Amino acid sequence: MNRTIMRKARGMKTSDGAGVALTRIIGQPGLTRLDPFLLLDEFGSDVPGDYLAGFPPHPHRGFQTVTYMLKGKMGHKDSVGNEGLIEDGGLQWMNAGSGIIHEEMPKQTEGEMRGFQLWVNLPASEKMSAPGYQDIPSAQVPELSKGDGIRIRVLAGELDGVSGAVTTQAVKPLFLDVHSADCEPITLPTDSGHSAFVYCYEGQVSIGATTLKRGEIGVLGEGNQVEILLQEHARLILVAGEPINEPVEQYGPFVMNTRAEIEQALKDYQQGKLVQRQ
Repeated sequence: MNRTIMRKARGMKTSDGAGVALTRIIGQPGLTRLDPFLLLDEFGSDVPGDYLAGFPPHPHRGFQTVTYMLKGKMGHKDSVGNEGLIEDGGLQWMNAGSGIIHEEMPKQTEGEMRGFQLWVNLPASEKMSAPGYQDIPSAQVPELSKGDGIRIRVLAGELDGVSGAVTTQAVKPLFLDVHSADCEPITLPTDSGHSAFVYCYEGQVSIGATTLKRGEIGVLGEGNQVEILLQEHARLILVAGEPINEPVEQYGPFVMNTRAEIEQALKDYQQGKLVQRQ
């Protein structure tokens, strides 16, 4: 059964961190959440003032973050001793779990900085799990070719028997980055029952009777595959995950199930107890 676009939205320009200019795609009034996805930001600029301030130390609890760099260099370090660098085509999948304080700071003073950050919720049973990282350089991201004109990077999940670089199983995520050199159709499988969306970040693509232009997200309806007509030089991400179907209580960087758990997270942070070294 083919999925179709049930809802279309355009991202909202905003800023976050210490003043990083970005576009908020999920987590804005036009699309608040898509269980299990809490937030999707696209950042992209060749103006250093738009990104140099970065994201100084800040706390998280109760969910995972994915930072995928299309271009540029982003350094990171955290309160449990991890430190690294995400470069062109690389990604980091972070489990905030029970609590972590981390920072993400550009390691360049000129040139284009472009990429995505996705927030993925955790079920109640894993919200207090041990924090951790997967840092994955571009060379470790599997790539597939479809015909002569389509290239697919498998960041998470599985496609045609090829497993993505990310091993998290909390919501059984699928994360594909699809590039087209020509105008071609492609059919991509998705697990039935999983929430899914397509975000077009270059050119335009069509799914059924609906066209997505650059900067537009299409929330997909039910089905086990999606047929996409990619225009020449189009690029998109396809993301899917198993819905958690639990209450969501969010206060900034804390995402729990109840207000009491949010208040405990705030108390732990204020008392320096948010992070317990493993």
